[in-house]
Amino acid sequence: MTLLTGMALMLAAILLFGVAVILPKAPEVPLDRRRPYQVGPGSQLTRFAGSTAEVLHGFLTRRNIRLFNREELENAGLRMSQADFFILVISGALVGALIGLVIGGPLVAFLFFIPAPLVARFVLSSLGGKRRAKFDGQLGDTLQLLSGGLRAGHSILRAIDAAATESASPTAEEMRRIITETSLGRDLQASLNDAAERMRCEDFVWIAQAIQINREVGGNLAEVLDQVNETIRERSEIKGHIKSLAAEGKFSGYILMALPFGIVTMLVVVNPGYMDVMLTHPLGWGMLAGSAIMMTIGGLWMRKIIDLKF
Repeated sequence: MTLLTGMALMLAAILLFGVAVILPKAPEVPLDRRRPYQVGPGSQLTRFAGSTAEVLHGFLTRRNIRLFNREELENAGLRMSQADFFILVISGALVGALIGLVIGGPLVAFLFFIPAPLVARFVLSSLGGKRRAKFDGQLGDTLQLLSGGLRAGHSILRAIDAAATESASPTAEEMRRIITETSLGRDLQASLNDAAERMRCEDFVWIAQAIQINREVGGNLAEVLDQVNETIRERSEIKGHIKSLAAEGKFSGYILMALPFGIVTMLVVVNPGYMDVMLTHPLGWGMLAGSAIMMTIGGLWMRKIIDLKF
């Protein structure tokens, strides 16, 4: 009995040794690889800026305050949230106020601090206008890429994807956004119309309509896009001619608007007391008010004349 028990224990030990040594083990993963990747804590200034942005974002969200919409920031080509841009504006205002305090005292600092939101709005509008103009200038090359992809046998979505890869910004960003929206289940026509609305591009509306008509009735979309491209190039050429012809009128309008201010500045510099009557007498106040009204009307009238719509 004892011999049988010893043989059974020896057999069990051999089986355990075979399981532990002979059979393959599961691969062991180092502890540092099993932990999720964590970004470094960063500097103290980075942590402070991040926490400030989070607090400001929560405050703006709770109050439903939209000083700078996400659409405006995206159209300007800025990849940041409203809170981040607001912090940037406040920082610029504080820097301007500090410069004004050093130059002219508290009043100048206050005058440098107040216009910061207006300056930010102007910067966003300017960046958005430049981005739209750049998109409009790249439209001919985009159409060539689309028609080339269609002739190569690709679908319209694949051609748009190729245009997003080969084009430069902002066309690449807009095309990639269209592809992303359609991959998430949105209709292609709706994505194209939204892109045209964001870029305020009438020519891109024609492209969207051509694609929609082709999807409904069929036909050779590559030839249609080539014809649209030819039409857009002719319109761009006409736009260039009109801008060159209207440049002289615009420059004359700028000179006429700046001439009264230049004359007043020269008179104040040459004879500082010459304009005192205009600022102290009621008749002078009325003349200044009438001059401002007439200059405003004249400026709007000249702008209407030289701003050609086609």
